[in-house]
Amino acid sequence: MKILIAEDDLISSRILQKNIENWGYETVLARSGEGAWQALQDEDLRLAILDWMMPGMDGIEVCRKIRRRKKYKYTYIILLSAKDRKQDIIAGLSSGADDYMTKPVNFLELRARLQTGKRIIDLEDKLLVIQNQLKDIASRDSLTKIWNRSEISKFLNEELERGQREKKPTGVVLLDVDHFKKINDFYGHSIGDQALLQVVSRLKRKIRKSDKIGRYGGDEIIIILPNCGLTEIKRIGDRLRLAVGKRGLKTELDSVQVTVSAGCATSELPGTASTDKLIRVADGALLKAKGQGRNCVVVAGQDRQMAREQINV
Repeated sequence: MKILIAEDDLISSRILQKNIENWGYETVLARSGEGAWQALQDEDLRLAILDWMMPGMDGIEVCRKIRRRKKYKYTYIILLSAKDRKQDIIAGLSSGADDYMTKPVNFLELRARLQTGKRIIDLEDKLLVIQNQLKDIASRDSLTKIWNRSEISKFLNEELERGQREKKPTGVVLLDVDHFKKINDFYGHSIGDQALLQVVSRLKRKIRKSDKIGRYGGDEIIIILPNCGLTEIKRIGDRLRLAVGKRGLKTELDSVQVTVSAGCATSELPGTASTDKLIRVADGALLKAKGQGRNCVVVAGQDRQMAREQINV
């Protein structure tokens, strides 16, 4: 773990550095409050020893600035000062410091306090990992582990906004497993789940890292394609369709032949700047693909009248 030592007195700074490095830590030195603040832009600096009295910005102001920033990981702060009155200690801790030590420094005590700070930082990191894991679980479909409807809709909204800024089209492919209810009715829901998992696995292998895939509902899968216009989306839709239907899906009971129908739309179409309308147009294309006998791809832009009808619903 790296530790910032912000101390304007050179001799005191070197003594602190020597002891702290002997305890197995890396150190970064700063001679002023401004220097300390600049050093703390490095997110690997999670533990700081700040002298209260420094030229320019003092340690109290550095503490306050650290606590006001939002997106950084937690920084544990030990404030050093020759001031030992109770009101000074209260003022230092109230500024955002986690700990307060008076000079001259007792190095055995400092070592123990650094160990406490490291323990708290480690606990903070573990908590963040758990929070991110829980957030990811809440954002995923429980069966397929791809993004759920709520999360994939957020991604689409973000991608549409980015596409508008960069003047690039956003494509959407909405896929539906053909006669999925019959698969469930004939083989049972367990086999239906296995089939859906394999469909998702085949689709994932055929999309780019920048694309997003989610379960929109039931057996409907949605794929968001950044920077994808009408000239590319039909080819992509056919590639996805063929990836699923070219061979049977192996299940614990049997090999199940599965095909998909796909409806495609892009934000190049007039009136599709919103998430809801773009999905509505793709859904209209999907319905048309089912009406044409399934196991096919329909692109909304190839039927302008259909696109206008879906937009105006």
